[in-house]
Amino acid sequence: MLKQFLSRFPRKPSKSDSVDRPRSGSGSSPSSHDGGLQRTTSGNVISSIAKRTSSAVFPSSVVAGIEPLLSFKDVPSSERLNLFISKLSLCCVVFDFNDPSKSTSEKELKRVTLMELVDFVALDPPRFTEQAILAMCKMCVNNLFRVFPPNYGSSTSGCENGDDEPMFDPAWSHLGIMYDLLLRFVTSSSLEAKIAKKYINHEFILNLIDLFDSEDPRERECLKTILHRIYGKFMVHRPYIRRTIGNVFYAYIYETERHNGIAELLEIFGSVVCGFALPLKEEHKIFLWRALIPLHKPKYLGVYFQQLSYCITQFVEKEPKLASIVIRGLLKYWPITNSQKEVMFLSELEEILEGITLGEFQKVMVPLFWRIGCCINSSNFQVAERALFFWNNDQIVDLIAHNRHVILPIILPALERNIQSHWNQSVLNSTLNVRKMFTEMDDPLFQACHDHFTEEQAKVSLVAEERKESWERLENAASLQPLTENTAVLVTPLATSVTC
Repeated sequence: MLKQFLSRFPRKPSKSDSVDRPRSGSGSSPSSHDGGLQRTTSGNVISSIAKRTSSAVFPSSVVAGIEPLLSFKDVPSSERLNLFISKLSLCCVVFDFNDPSKSTSEKELKRVTLMELVDFVALDPPRFTEQAILAMCKMCVNNLFRVFPPNYGSSTSGCENGDDEPMFDPAWSHLGIMYDLLLRFVTSSSLEAKIAKKYINHEFILNLIDLFDSEDPRERECLKTILHRIYGKFMVHRPYIRRTIGNVFYAYIYETERHNGIAELLEIFGSVVCGFALPLKEEHKIFLWRALIPLHKPKYLGVYFQQLSYCITQFVEKEPKLASIVIRGLLKYWPITNSQKEVMFLSELEEILEGITLGEFQKVMVPLFWRIGCCINSSNFQVAERALFFWNNDQIVDLIAHNRHVILPIILPALERNIQSHWNQSVLNSTLNVRKMFTEMDDPLFQACHDHFTEEQAKVSLVAEERKESWERLENAASLQPLTENTAVLVTPLATSVTC
C-alpha cells in the first residue's frame, strides 16, 4: 500500500523547485535534526514507526529548505514563514477517508500539522509574502476544491419536511481544520489584499462558490463565513462575487432546481444588500426582479424561504418604491395549488406591507386584495386563517381604512361566502371579526356594499333558476319524442333513477 501511495510523487526533487509544485519531494527520510516530532495540540509523542512512515510519505520540503516536521517554536522568528510554506506543502497530500484503517498515522500527522498552521496564523504572524499566499492557495486547491458526484435523491439542502438526513463528509477531520485555517488566513491583518488578489482571484472564488453544493451542512456554514469575509476584504472582487452568485440562482431556477447551498448564498447576499449605497444601482434592481423574486417559484422554497424573505425586505427597506414591484412579482408566482407556499407568500406580503408607502400600496391594492380574497375562501384553514390575520396588523388596517372604498367591495363577497359555507370554526370566527371591523370602520359603506352583494347574489340565483328551468323544459320535450332507430335517447340522471 505504501509503495502505491508513494508512486504518486516524483522520486527525486530538483533544487530549483518552487512553491508552484507543493507536492514534489523525495521518498527519503527528513533531515536528521528532527530528533522527535511532538504534537503541538496534545503533546503526545508519535511512535518511531509512524515517524518513519510519515517521513516517507511527507518528504522534506525543498521550497524553503526547512524540515516541515519541525515545530514553529523550534526555529528562529526569521525562518517561521519559510516553515509555514514547508508545512503547507506537506499538507498538499490528500488521503482517502472512505477506509478509516488506511494511512492512519499519516492522516494524524497531517491533522496535527494543520492545527499548527491554524495556531501560527492566529498569532499575528509577519506579513505574508507572495510565496506564502501562493502556497496557501495551492493547498486549498488540492484539498478543498473538488467535484461532487450527482445526487438525484435531494433537490436542495434537505427536504422541506426534514425527512432526509444530511450527508457528512468522512474527511471532515481534515476539511474542518482547513476551512478554519483559510478563514483565519483571509481575515488576518498580515494578509494584504493588494497582493493576495492575484492569487485569491476569480478562478479561486468560482471554485469556492461551487463548493456550496456540498451536502455537508458544516462545510456550507464554513464557506458562507469565508466568502463573506472575502467579499468584505477584496473590494475589487465584489461585482464578480455578486454575478457568480446570481448565475447559481439562475441555474437553480431555470434549469436544475437542484442545489444544496441556496440558503447560505442568500444569507450572504442579505448582508450584502444591507451595505448597498443609496440610491440603489440599476444592476441591483435587475437582480431583484430577475433572480430573487423568481426564487419564489421552485417547489423547495421552504428550505431557503427565511433567507429569501430577508433579502426581499432589505431591498424594500432600502428603497420603498420597490414594494409594488415585489408584490407584483409575488402575485405573478402565486402558488395556487400549494397551500404551504401560500402561507409563506402571505407571511412575506405582511412584512412588505408593514413598510410600504401609501402611494405604492395604491398601485397594487386591487390585484393584491383580489388574491387575498381568494385565500380567505380557501378550503385549507391555514391559508384562510393566515389571510385573515392581516387585519390583526395595525399598519395594514390603517392602509385598508384609507382605501376602504376600493378594498371593501373586493373583500366583502369573500367574507360573506365564508360566513355562509366555510367548514372551519376558527376561520368562521376570524371572518366575523373582520366583518365587524369593517362595520365599525364605515357602516354606511358596509351596508351599501352588503346590499350590492345581496343584489348580485339574487341575480346569480335567478340566472341559476332560469338555467334549471330551461333544462327541465328540454328534458320534458325530449321525453315526448317517439323512440325510433338512430334517435338520440335522453339518459335519466343517476340520482333520479336511484330515487325511482
